[in-house]
Amino acid sequence: MSASLPQLIIRWLVLAVGVTVATHLIPGIVCETRTALFVVVVLLSFFNAILRPILVFFALPFIVATLGLGMVIINALLFLLVGRLVEGFHVSGFWAAVGGSLIVSATNYLIGGLL
Repeated sequence: MSASLPQLIIRWLVLAVGVTVATHLIPGIVCETRTALFVVVVLLSFFNAILRPILVFFALPFIVATLGLGMVIINALLFLLVGRLVEGFHVSGFWAAVGGSLIVSATNYLIGGLL
């Protein structure tokens, strides 16, 4: 159990870097406080662990038919949902959520590959 806690903290830090980069690069995404950033990271982690597999299961035919584009839509919807739930974190619309989720995914991939 002690080995999984550092891994979780590293994942959260990488996710926080991704969300921060998204707020700087995408005009429709704003994170006002560090507390909001922390809540966003926790909620995104929770949604990715619990809600995302359920959505992927039900959308699997769509994901296969679109050659994986459905995953981008699922990630964007989760990002948009977090933007609606967290006070101090604003996502202006679906396309901003798509851009933010792509940046967060790319950041997770790049930093995860380095670690």
